[in-house]
Amino acid sequence: MKATEVPAIAGAYLFEPTPYADERGFFCRTFDADVVRSVGLDPNAFLQDSVSRSVRGVLRGLHLRSGAGEAKLVRCSYGEIFDVVVDLRPDSPTYRNVACFELSGETQKTLYIPAGCAHGFQALTGTADTSYRIDRPHDPAEDVTIAFDDPELAVPWPLPATSMSQRDREAPSLAEVLKQRELTSS
Repeated sequence: MKATEVPAIAGAYLFEPTPYADERGFFCRTFDADVVRSVGLDPNAFLQDSVSRSVRGVLRGLHLRSGAGEAKLVRCSYGEIFDVVVDLRPDSPTYRNVACFELSGETQKTLYIPAGCAHGFQALTGTADTSYRIDRPHDPAEDVTIAFDDPELAVPWPLPATSMSQRDREAPSLAEVLKQRELTSS
């Protein structure tokens, strides 16, 4: 497994496993504490694992947490997703940058998203399972949602959004969110 820095988002990393494939399918390590530690992250900081299942065209996001934020490892364990990260840390050298990735069950790549970054994705296949490893318990009072189609962010979503939550459909623009609340404590 190797870790590669994401140039567009300071502190973000892409972890690429080395799958072993044979006639049975494949096997690969999707988390390695030593590799995570080698880029300065604490592997023991992650407290919660979650998974979502989406169908083609479903769009989830853009989401982040206010206060101390929430760091996470995101991986598409089955199918394929178009994954988006927006750096919303005012003190970051990559503030307001948008980075896009294709994550798939085929590659099993994992994306590390630092606290203070918004995250969203769109399912590109009939079924897409997305796994999250999160560094603190969920507190709904800290949930922040930003409009997926905010022209200021200009995310190049590859498909029309076929389904999304009411919260995502009604999300305010980034400008409105920034007026309403402080996103991070740093």
